[in-house]
Amino acid sequence: MAVHTSQSVASAAGDDLARGRGRGTGKAPGGLRVSTRLRRGVSTHWYAWAMVAPVVAVIGVIIGYPLVRGIYLSLTNANERNVERSIGVNHLPATYEFVGLDNYADALTGDQFLGTLGWTLVWTVSCVSVTFALGLGLANILNRKIAGRSFYRMLLILPWAVPGFVSVFAWRFLYNEDRGFLNKLLAGGGIDAVPWLNDPTMAKFSVIAVNIWLGVPFMMVALLGGLQSIPGEMYEAAEMDGANAWQRFRNITLPGLRSVSTTVILLSTIWTFNMFPVIFLLTRGGPGEATQILVTQAYKFSFEISPRDYAQSSTWGVLILVLLMLFAAVYRRVLRKQGDTW
Repeated sequence: MAVHTSQSVASAAGDDLARGRGRGTGKAPGGLRVSTRLRRGVSTHWYAWAMVAPVVAVIGVIIGYPLVRGIYLSLTNANERNVERSIGVNHLPATYEFVGLDNYADALTGDQFLGTLGWTLVWTVSCVSVTFALGLGLANILNRKIAGRSFYRMLLILPWAVPGFVSVFAWRFLYNEDRGFLNKLLAGGGIDAVPWLNDPTMAKFSVIAVNIWLGVPFMMVALLGGLQSIPGEMYEAAEMDGANAWQRFRNITLPGLRSVSTTVILLSTIWTFNMFPVIFLLTRGGPGEATQILVTQAYKFSFEISPRDYAQSSTWGVLILVLLMLFAAVYRRVLRKQGDTW
């Protein structure tokens, strides 16, 4: 009887203790809460998880492994001569060593990375700002009822439909100093040939012009969709109140395009920052290193110089990723301060 009573008291005390732990918050402990929520989510949305799982697996293989491998190589001194390789029937093991953050220190304190970063920023800001301005202007024109509007839309979207490398090769032919159409056109007016791709300054203007030409269609289509979502009654009411064209544009069009604009500017910035085909196929970073951006320089480390410097290439790749992540974080914070969500 005494034993039974002591067991009952202990059991009651245990129950009181368990209730006392949960009484402070009125909820189960954190670990139990997360576990229960996870089980409930899996049991309720198992079909969605099953559909997403293959995509997650593919992304993990295609993106996750190279990313982890690249981060690891950036912490070593791996190059063409010390990585694992086979020469005929002979298999040579890897002999590269772990060097920590030395590669990052060398890149961030060296003139090459900072110089290339400076031009990359100029290239990105110039392309995105001009592309946005031209896309917005063309979208406003095509949003009006004008004759042949469908034909103009198709014509302006054409650069977007043509494969990028085809467009770049066409522009390379146009820029040819001896046989290019642009210089032949200038020669007809008595103007000397312009070294479009052989002069450092002209080469920079040339690659920016090509990238703008390729990027305007996307910007125009996105902004045109945003313009068509703005109710026409707002413009009619503003016009009846005496607002002029600039006032209607500033107070109706720009606020109405804010959500679309924030998205396309972010995407365009990321794409332009990593725009490998235009630079590589048009100038290969030349003349000299004048048009070399971060991503083409990282490629050069890994595939063009001898010995191939895989560690330095990986370091630059990781730094590119970090810079874009920082930009996206700052961009999102600015949008939140302005009351927008992204």
